[in-house]
Amino acid sequence: MSVSGESSETGANSLRDEVFSTTIGTYHTEHSGLAMRVIDAWKDMRASTRRLIDENPSEGRLLFYILLSDMVFFLSWSLKAVVAPTLGARDLLPAEIGIWLIVALVARTAVIYVFSMILGLVMKVFGGTGSYHATRAGVFWGSFVAAPFGLLFALVTVLFASLETSFPILQDEFISQAPYWLSLIPFVYFTSAGVAEAHNTKQTFPVFAGLTFTAMVLWFVALYMRANGII
Repeated sequence: MSVSGESSETGANSLRDEVFSTTIGTYHTEHSGLAMRVIDAWKDMRASTRRLIDENPSEGRLLFYILLSDMVFFLSWSLKAVVAPTLGARDLLPAEIGIWLIVALVARTAVIYVFSMILGLVMKVFGGTGSYHATRAGVFWGSFVAAPFGLLFALVTVLFASLETSFPILQDEFISQAPYWLSLIPFVYFTSAGVAEAHNTKQTFPVFAGLTFTAMVLWFVALYMRANGII
């Protein structure tokens, strides 16, 4: 009886997640819905990225992911910088922020394509084995998986803005600007994990540290250029 029970349980598990090999890639029946795949990525980004790469996604599918993340990016930054900016950040935001957001929405996809290419080349220098297609899969999927966190931090910014008069501490420059830049951490992390898996590296941290350092350098360069009227 116990052997039969174990056999039935094994059969149920195999039916729960069948993997089909096709001429294009592989297909998993378990958690095939987009929402469940995102939740799985939050739990284990590297495994989720490997599943996506093994499926050999079409360019249209990858483009779908990045365009959706573009829309969430535009929505979240519109909330943070236009609809309900905090007092501490309002003075630092340029008056033409709305125009910049539109430009970012239009250009972001092209920028991430270029970013993926450069990141792939850098990974190759350090021993990475992934293709440009695999790198794009890791970056695009990571951007999409991180998008909900950007929207969450945007809602936190709106909450801060609504409570500033009641809680003056929220007007402090450090606190008021925190949600603006904390939203970048999930993007950097999930992208790092996706790229690390795409290039078969053992650890995610070196990629994460490298991207974080690069982001900080670019941020300080942008601040310097802004302070000197260059941008």
